[in-house]
Parts: sequence; C-alpha cells; structure tokens
Amino acid sequence: MKHGRGKSDSSVVPEKPSNKAEGPAAERVEGRELAEGNRFEQNAPRTQSRKGTGAPHALERIREAARKDRKQKFTALLHHVSDPERLRVAYRQLKHDAAAGVDGETWQHYGQALEANVQDLSERLKRGAYRAKPVRRAYIAKADGRQRPLGVPTLEDKLVQRAVVEVLNAIYEVDFVGFSYGYRPGRSPHEALDALAVGIQTQKVNWVLDADIRSFFDTLDHGWLVKFIEHRIGDRRVVRLIQKWLNAGVLEDGKRMQSEQGTVQGGSISPLLANVYLHYVFDLWVRRWRQAQARGQVIAVRFADDFVVGFEHQEEAERFLSELRERFARFGLELHPEKTRLLPFGRKVDREWRSGRGPKPGTFNFLGFTHVCAKTSKGGFFVVQRRTMRKRRQAKLAEVKEQLRKRMHQTIREQGTYLRAVLRGYFRYYGVPMNGHALDLFRQAVIRQWGHVLRRRSQIHHVTAQRLASCASRWLPPARICHPYPWVRFAS
Repeated sequence: MKHGRGKSDSSVVPEKPSNKAEGPAAERVEGRELAEGNRFEQNAPRTQSRKGTGAPHALERIREAARKDRKQKFTALLHHVSDPERLRVAYRQLKHDAAAGVDGETWQHYGQALEANVQDLSERLKRGAYRAKPVRRAYIAKADGRQRPLGVPTLEDKLVQRAVVEVLNAIYEVDFVGFSYGYRPGRSPHEALDALAVGIQTQKVNWVLDADIRSFFDTLDHGWLVKFIEHRIGDRRVVRLIQKWLNAGVLEDGKRMQSEQGTVQGGSISPLLANVYLHYVFDLWVRRWRQAQARGQVIAVRFADDFVVGFEHQEEAERFLSELRERFARFGLELHPEKTRLLPFGRKVDREWRSGRGPKPGTFNFLGFTHVCAKTSKGGFFVVQRRTMRKRRQAKLAEVKEQLRKRMHQTIREQGTYLRAVLRGYFRYYGVPMNGHALDLFRQAVIRQWGHVLRRRSQIHHVTAQRLASCASRWLPPARICHPYPWVRFAS
C-alpha cells in the first residue's frame, strides 16, 4: 500500500484549525476540558472490515497511518475499494428485500451470478469504466405529516458506496471529534443522548442552543464538500467516484434532475459525506471557538445535522449563535429561524426557578425526546429527564391504527405478533430511565386501538374488557426500561 504525503492547503478551508490530536477522538462529553478515555473508542468495533473482509490488516494500516499523521493524504485507496472480497461482503450486508433502483436489479437476481458480477464490477472500478446511475426518488412520511424525500440507488451503486465508506471510515474515524455521534461505527443515538444529559448535569450549563439546519442534505455544497474530502483523500479515482454519485442526479416521474447542491438521503455514502462536511464547517470551528473565545464552560453534542450546544453565560451563547449564522452562510448553510432558539436550562436555572428568583427552565427536543429539568424522587438531585416527544408518539399511534385497519381480518395471533414487535421496538428506543410513564401510556393506547378493531369485526360475540385484557397480557409485553442511567453508561 502506498501513501503519499501532501501539505494541507490552508486556503481550501478558511480558518481551518490544525487537526493535531487534542485528546481521544471519542471523548465522553465535549466540555471545555477534554475528558480522559472512553470505553466506546476502546471497546467498540471500529469498522465492519475488521471481521468481514479478507484484508482487515490493510485497513488497520490505513487507520494507523491516519492516526500518526493528521495531515497525510492517502493517494492509493482504490484497490481497497475494488477488492472483490470487500464487494462480496457489501453484497451480503444489503437487505435482501430492499427496493430496486432505476435499473430494476434486485438482490436475489444479482446473487444468481454473484461471482461473475462482482468480478466485472471490480474490473470496471479499476479501469474507470464504472458509471453511477441516477437514484430513484421515494418518499416517507415524517412525524409532522410532511414527506421526506429519499433516494433509492441501484444495487451496484450500493455495493461500491459501502466499500468506499468502509475504507474512508478507517481514515475519518481518527479525525472526527468526540461530540459527533451520528452514523459512526460503534456509536448510537442513545450515546449522544447520554452524553448530552451527563454534560448538562456535570458542567455549568445555564443556556442551551437548540438548533436546526434548514434542509441540510439538500443545500450541502458540492464544491466545498470535494475540497474538504481532498484534505485527506489524495486518490483522484476515489474522489471522482464520490463526484459521480453527487452528479448522478435523481430520477422522478421519468425526468432526471441534477443539482450542484445536496446529497440524496438513502445511499450509504450520504451519512459519511454529511459528517465530513459538518466536521470542517461545524465541529472543528466549535472546538476552536470554545478554546479561544469562551470564558465559561461550553458543551456540544451533534448527531448528523441535529445538534445541541450548552453554555454557562448568556452573552457567550448569543455571540456564538450570531457567529454560527455567519459561519454557516459562508458554506451555503442556514439555521432554521423557527426551529433555532436559545433557552434557559440547567441546574442553576432550575434551582432559581423553584425558589422564585428566576424564569422557568425551557424544554427542547433532541433525537425524539423532550428534555426537561427535573429532580430525582430520592434525594431531590437535579437531573435531565427525557420524555417521548408527543409528535413522535402520536405519529407512531397513527401508524399502528392504520396497520390494524389493514389487518382487521387477521387472526388474533397474527395481530398480536405484529403489535408485540411494535411495542418491543418502541420500548428498545424510548425505554430510557424516568420515561416509564410515557411507555405505559403508549401501551395502553395500543391496547385501546386493538380493542376497537376487535369490536368492529366481531358481530356476534362482544369483546369484553376482560377478554381484551387477556389478549393484551398474552401478546403485548409490559413497558420496560431498556437503557441504563446516563452516568452509568459513561462511568468508565
């Protein structure tokens, strides 16, 4: 494996700080002082390649080289991407029933001649004959009733994107900062939630910036993104692959649409490109701002394009927000004016409000939870309580209601099996400490909906409350907390 060294071009990214390691890349909570150690960095699998492909040592060498020199450019990466074994593993990792792209190729059909197809794809990648196809537009419903546009790439585009992500993760996982949690190997939304809770509870946080980037995936600038990628990736063939996907466009209603902005959600490459973009535009800037300009404590947690920043002083929070708007405008981004706000929140704010000497703490939403200042039942200690967002709960109940209507004439066993899966998935995500009451309310609402469906189809035998309770007891699991307290998860 050959690596070339290239000097970092400071003119490419204005105000780009040095990438020298200032602490562990996955520190627990990014406060003003960096924390010591992190169990996620030490124990979590770094990439899928380490136990899936035939060349784990190659990616480990890339990772080690990236760690030793934070300014090194990697000039020979394509042979890792085009490795047939890596492409075969990417194929096996795809969902077997995933929707087909514009070419109509399915997982099952492609697998009938897998070896020949993989070898052909590998050769086309090596000689530059691979061509990215437009993604097929699809829509999914959002919690607020709107439609979220997604793109469905072709199967071969999915394979190559997965291979590129696996190789580039070996480099960027060394660079990414600790408060970035979205779509990274070994990290989850609940770790971001716990990091935020621990940061607010242990640091001097009195003000919270709850921010939202307006249409981030649609406004991401291709020119800036390529410049950011070229800071680390010197292999022009890999850069051209990424440009091919960016320029492939979207096929909707038989018309192909292209743009110099945005990356289509739905492909494997989109989350990584989003993290790279915000790494240079937001993460490094926040780190430098905190170290150079902040007098009080500052914490930050980002999950993809959703982030929360906590401040000790109001004037610093206001200055940060003003400068962040300017920073984003410079790179083609904009904070949503209606979804971005500063609010009082934290231990001191809660104490002053309870004693009648200050305003009531606000609440904010992050990753599906409404965050509230609260006290523990024993001891009366300050704690950040996470409750299921009302819109999320209502949207899920509406989905369950629609599905039960379609399943009205199924057997009780079939309906119960479906509802059991729904509740288990719901509890696995929303089952955080101090949210048990909301879980109970959701379960009771599901039982009422089930009873309504059973009564509508029963024209002879009335479904009594006792019989409904018996069905619920047999098929529906009780509400349960599935996650530890935040400070327990970060105890190490």
